[in-house]
Amino acid sequence: MEKELLWLKNISEVAGVSGFETRVKKLLADRLEQFATVSHDNLGSVIFSKQGQAANPKIMIASHMDEIGFLVKHITKEGFLKFATIGGWWEHVMLGQRVLVNTAKGDLPGVIGSKPPHVLSAEDRKKMVMKQEMYIDIGAADEKEAKEVFGVRPGDSITPDSSFTVMANPNLLLAKAWDNRIGCAIMAEVIEQLAEGEHPNTVYGVGTVQEEVGLRGAQTSASVINPDIALIIDTCVAGDTPGITDDMAASKLGKGVAISVYDSSMIPFTALRNFVIDIAEKFRIPYQLEFTEGGGTDAGRIHLHKHGVPSLVLSIPTRYIHSHNSIIHRNDYHAAINLLVKICENINHNKYKELIQS
Repeated sequence: MEKELLWLKNISEVAGVSGFETRVKKLLADRLEQFATVSHDNLGSVIFSKQGQAANPKIMIASHMDEIGFLVKHITKEGFLKFATIGGWWEHVMLGQRVLVNTAKGDLPGVIGSKPPHVLSAEDRKKMVMKQEMYIDIGAADEKEAKEVFGVRPGDSITPDSSFTVMANPNLLLAKAWDNRIGCAIMAEVIEQLAEGEHPNTVYGVGTVQEEVGLRGAQTSASVINPDIALIIDTCVAGDTPGITDDMAASKLGKGVAISVYDSSMIPFTALRNFVIDIAEKFRIPYQLEFTEGGGTDAGRIHLHKHGVPSLVLSIPTRYIHSHNSIIHRNDYHAAINLLVKICENINHNKYKELIQS
């Protein structure tokens, strides 16, 4: 497998539910510690700083490391696990899916189960199975085996289990956790490319924690950096599947990086948005304009830091977000990297002053 695909495989498959991002952080640190200075906030977000020709302006490139998942809350007498959801789950995509229970003894395979339809009434078969009725089967004989032999305990994280796959169209990549491991992969590549060239500012690549449960690492890492400008990398709903119209979701796979014009947590800083669009057009980088009415990003906290931080979200269109399997397009990944590098190469002190005075 080629180097880039191996990197995307590793960063998508690694376990990292909100609050349990350590493995993701290690992957990023192993790659970037030779290119940037590494520091952290006190919640666990990792910060990679790369000073260029000047200390200021300070540009924060943020991407959250966490994925949605589950948490063990109770082990039944029969050895089944009752669980809490971490982040936004939809019951339709949960049942029958494989998971890994991340115990102190290692990762333990399991499957999400419930009563089979064969024993339900005709009326009950029409109803959605609620998550409170589900459980995880780890193959334990009873509670004692689950605890003492398998090493499961309440509070253990549970991660979706899905393998990275290159599809028949080799530009389409199927995996879990693209929200937002693809953002982490982009951030790492941008820091590495900037380390090989010149930029008139200091860039901070940040892997934030606990975005899926309240944008928490965004707030704490911004307090460490005190950025002048923030560029947030995340995913957005792809509007190219049956039943979705352009007014629901305009961005499509393979058409370029999506530049946000609105989401429920932030209205982008207009001058910064226009500048980024100009950069994309100048360097012929494919882009789309996207809006998200039903969700937000780390920008929701970062742009309110102290006196305010001009912020913009760049997204990768993604099919089937918040499920065990989602799909992205490799060209959109490359477009996001190219655009972020060009942005960082073209924001000096004078340009920053011009932007904030617009």
